[in-house]
Amino acid sequence: MSNQINIKDLRGWLAEVEKIGEVARITKEVDPKWEMGALTYMNGKNPDQPTLLFEKPKGHNGDAKVLFNPIGSSMNRLSLALRTAPGKTPIELVKYVKEKFTEKIKPVEIDPKSAPIYENEWTGDKVDLSYFPAPTHWVRDGGPYIGTADAVITQDPESGRINMGTYRNMIQDKNRVGFYISPGKDSLLDRQKWWAKGEPCPIVCCWGVDPLLFICAATGFPKQESELDYVGGIQGSPLEVVKGKVTGLPIPAHAELVIEGYSYADEELDEGGFGEFTGYYGRPKLTSPSIQVKAVYFRNQPILTAALMADHPSCEQSLFLGLLRGAKVWRDLEACGIPGIEGVWSVPAAAGGFGMTVVSVKQMYEGHAQQAAAIAAQCAGGAYYAKFIYVVDEDIDPSDLEQVMWAASTRCRVAEDIDILRGTWSSYLDPSKTAIEERPFGSKALIYACKDFKNIKVFSRRTALTEEQYNNAAARWEELGMPGEAPNLKVFDDLKD
Repeated sequence: MSNQINIKDLRGWLAEVEKIGEVARITKEVDPKWEMGALTYMNGKNPDQPTLLFEKPKGHNGDAKVLFNPIGSSMNRLSLALRTAPGKTPIELVKYVKEKFTEKIKPVEIDPKSAPIYENEWTGDKVDLSYFPAPTHWVRDGGPYIGTADAVITQDPESGRINMGTYRNMIQDKNRVGFYISPGKDSLLDRQKWWAKGEPCPIVCCWGVDPLLFICAATGFPKQESELDYVGGIQGSPLEVVKGKVTGLPIPAHAELVIEGYSYADEELDEGGFGEFTGYYGRPKLTSPSIQVKAVYFRNQPILTAALMADHPSCEQSLFLGLLRGAKVWRDLEACGIPGIEGVWSVPAAAGGFGMTVVSVKQMYEGHAQQAAAIAAQCAGGAYYAKFIYVVDEDIDPSDLEQVMWAASTRCRVAEDIDILRGTWSSYLDPSKTAIEERPFGSKALIYACKDFKNIKVFSRRTALTEEQYNNAAARWEELGMPGEAPNLKVFDDLKD
């Protein structure tokens, strides 16, 4: 299998995932209301969790299917979504993506007649979202959510920049869906600019997507850049799009299910609650701006993509956001000129990858670790929500929490090595803030779980294998009947002095 894998859409990705045995086709009838969510949550607790393709949604006579948690906690499925062969370690995959983030390829517009998304088209009175088996994930959710593993496309009316983000869409009636956006997110800024002009905000929502689009949509990029360009960069070819017939916005030509519509400043409807990535209900039932759906496009036998938000590892976004955020923070650190970065990881178990980032750095000068922590905490790729920023030395794998906790327990001088930032960018979805008005603001702990640089040359020596010891043991591993394969150890003690 070559390093760059040619996948064009969700169906091509599914075909590759089926080859490695990680798709479970559920051919018996399953209720989208609560039952699909329950099965997905329980499936997430299994060590070898496949993605679940529900082929017979109960109560729906159409031919639409629901694919729940396409990525889950599978490094294999994530690798395929990122168009590379499975087998990389977490930090190797972070580095791969970080390097891919230097490549941007703009979308290319194709002939609408060849676009699969236009196989079916509803406009006007034909629009009826109840046709699609949108799941209600949790018992306290406000209704069925048709947009979760999605890609929502908006445009900055001033610069013309196209944004693609992930925002939830709850069905409110046959042609309207909710459009809740957390403070500071790009589409919210776009929407406000349209409303300030006295115009409705044009929107495209893609509800059945190639996981690569979902991954890029859910990842933070600089506000002046378009996620669509990064999709092209990662897959090594431009994303094929068609011009929306209603809004003029670009529509991914190979998506499964897409709507076009407008959000109006004076129209708010009930929205929520919704079980969130934190494993809690982060926001009570309130009103929210909505989208009036003007057109629906879908492929024959469309596949609706759904993401369960839950505690780890049943949360769909935990793994890929941890990896993508790590790559973004790593790139941002390098862009700021910080040398010696050995790896970055945003911990999937920490509220879906948002709550904790670990930076591994080879300390080279006074204040190096502190500088890395401050930038990782506030850069574009890592600022949102993150509460704990750990800096560890180069001998620590940042994706291995066992090593990180060992470093924190043996190298962090608590009174000297923890700094606090206050009034930072957060979210209404943070359940630790009791007062709802406080939630857009957070705080961050910068934890230096690394050797004190002033005394680094006399810091206590760690117990570790020499390279010679490791190589000898690894060479005899199979001969001695040792279980499995010899572990890949990164660091060896330097006994030369």
